[in-house]
Amino acid sequence: MRDPYTVLGVAKDANPAAIKSAFRKLAKKLHPDANKDDKSAASRFAELNAAYEILGDEDKRKAFDRGEIDAEGKPRFQGFPGGGFGDARQGGRGFQSDGFETFTWGPEGFQRRSAGGGAGAGGAAGGRGFSGFEDILKGMFGEGGAQQGPRGGFQADDFGARTTAPGRDVTGSVTITLAEAAKGTTRRVQLPTGKEIEARIPAGLADGQTIRLKGQGLMGHGGSGDALINVTIAAHPLFKREGNDLRLELPVTLYEAVLGAKVRVPTLDGAVELAIPAGTSGGRTFRLRGKGMPSKKGHGDLYASVRIVLPEKGDSELDELMRKWRDERPYDPRRDMS
Repeated sequence: MRDPYTVLGVAKDANPAAIKSAFRKLAKKLHPDANKDDKSAASRFAELNAAYEILGDEDKRKAFDRGEIDAEGKPRFQGFPGGGFGDARQGGRGFQSDGFETFTWGPEGFQRRSAGGGAGAGGAAGGRGFSGFEDILKGMFGEGGAQQGPRGGFQADDFGARTTAPGRDVTGSVTITLAEAAKGTTRRVQLPTGKEIEARIPAGLADGQTIRLKGQGLMGHGGSGDALINVTIAAHPLFKREGNDLRLELPVTLYEAVLGAKVRVPTLDGAVELAIPAGTSGGRTFRLRGKGMPSKKGHGDLYASVRIVLPEKGDSELDELMRKWRDERPYDPRRDMS
């Protein structure tokens, strides 16, 4: 993925307000709903959201600027202190890196020790760091492949004893748009193993949910593990999701609110017409049934809340009318708040 500053088109010293403004402008421009004939729109929109996830979060932005995470938000590998294998404390028999884990092998078998000090045989204790190294050993020699004989060699009878070791699960992630979440979609996902798979994402999936793809993980003697794909739904420039319902802020003019009007309201299925009654106040909410997200029980609803928008530039006639109203027809909308 490209540098998030480049994706958003902002300088590295841009303030949060400038970053948010740049995101909103690009989100409206690149949103797939506005680029239905552009097959690359979804991927560009997903890249935009991934960039904003980093730069829009103060802690993630600082971590990226320090080089601690990459453009996808993943931790950067800092390397081994001292040039690679071990240090004086490990006797050159393992790997050492702060915040990761130490691996040693000797007469007592394969040992894994976390940076905090927990240890176990055969990789059974500690954190999950360097699991790829352990997987290589297990893939070559079965679950018992991390154990050693009396002279430090791998025991030959481990090959027959572990022939039914299961495969291992692998994880991946994908970002989709809200419209894709509503209708369902398929995406090519690259797994940490380098393998690319096609993931079918069902309609109505919630942000952060995980889908399991059977048999797409690492192969073991007893079969293949699964691929676990975490799905992130990108922020939408107009809609806010609440369960299966959607919320929308609907701008209307002062004269539409006063006199009433029929206005076009965007939905995930295309715009629909909504009648605004005369004398509508700002904040009034209209319910559009079945225009929300799909679920097993049907569709949620879309709630459109009115926001009255005045002209961008001042209007002398409007000012004069308001002064006349103030003087001749005063009213207090806050009388019940005392």
